[in-house]
Amino acid sequence: MARSQRVEFTGAQGNTLAARLDLPDGPVRAYALFAHCFSCSKDTHAAHRVSRRLAQQGFGVLRFDFTGLGQSDGDFANTNFSSNIADLLAAAGWLERERAAPQMLVGHSLGGAAVLVAAGELPQVKAVALLGAPADAGHVVKQFKAQVDEIERAGEAEVSLAGRPFRIRKQFLDDIADHRVEAAAKALKRPLLIAHSPIDETVGIDNATRLFIAARHPKSFVSLDHADHLLSQPEDAAYIADVIAAWAGRYAGAASGADALSDAKAVEVAETGDGRYENRVRVRAHSLLADEPETVGGGDTGPNPYEYLAAALGACTSMTLRMYAQRKGWPLERVAVTLHHEKGHADDCADCVEGDARKVDIFERQLVIEGELDAGQRQRLVEIADKCPVHQTLHNPVVVRTRLVEAAAQET
Repeated sequence: MARSQRVEFTGAQGNTLAARLDLPDGPVRAYALFAHCFSCSKDTHAAHRVSRRLAQQGFGVLRFDFTGLGQSDGDFANTNFSSNIADLLAAAGWLERERAAPQMLVGHSLGGAAVLVAAGELPQVKAVALLGAPADAGHVVKQFKAQVDEIERAGEAEVSLAGRPFRIRKQFLDDIADHRVEAAAKALKRPLLIAHSPIDETVGIDNATRLFIAARHPKSFVSLDHADHLLSQPEDAAYIADVIAAWAGRYAGAASGADALSDAKAVEVAETGDGRYENRVRVRAHSLLADEPETVGGGDTGPNPYEYLAAALGACTSMTLRMYAQRKGWPLERVAVTLHHEKGHADDCADCVEGDARKVDIFERQLVIEGELDAGQRQRLVEIADKCPVHQTLHNPVVVRTRLVEAAAQET
């Protein structure tokens, strides 16, 4: 569903910067740049998960390590907010030369402040999204405020950020004091999405308020509810990435069905390479994930195979009842199906396999049938549930033919 490539480019100070380009398996709707948080890297949970999820939604996303961080070359002590902006411009230049100019910028924390300022120098950018961004670049100084006096007096000092040592020089303080992020928001004149958690203890929610008030329309705010500042929970990163993809689709590339399988009857399942068991499922223009729960070593990024099987039985049951009721002209308002799957001993021989008492697969199916139906109609619909095609398939002999083909010869 998404793939990732290692790439390198030259940063603003002439150092080699390490990056990853996350790409969808199909056509790219638009390209985006992701800027990570202060003293973080391109591989933090937020950067990795949001970029990958956007790629699954059809965006190509370049995330990179700023100078002196992660796998990039250079000395962090020689960097500052201005050099971060310059690195972003260098990344945008590489992306334009190698692929296409970025149409969207996404920034997390101080990276959000950086993309907001950098957008003023990238006229090709059509949308900007901020995740937990400060309204004042100098906000990061609070993370090492105990050493500020020493930095001012000695010219530099070693500080601890997220449990790691970094050397901060006075030029960093001087530079960051010169930048006005709120002014950049006011001058943006492009669609802006501000996402922030009301319980963010690192960058308070008041920063989102200041940026939102400063920005001009079109502007949007999304609450990240119970998320922490680093978006450490996978569901929080997935949620905001989906929101960004839907929002940006109005400005930076519309969804396309060009990735549809040429064989309308085919179902393609292939490993994504991310996680031990994760697979991408493609059906026509639809794309889904299959995985295993974390309890068995999976990443829980999608239903497991048996859950998909139960979903198929439930969907088929609901559709079959709807078709039957329409044909009869019955006032069926709504059908809901809940299924549970287990392996166990059948309750009676009718559920056994040729009378064998060994364990069988058991699907417990519960129906909710709403509408002004009499008892006879309801009972008939319960009987019809057993006649849905997937139910019949599960009870009939099934033949699965397997053949090995060369990768280049696969029909996709």
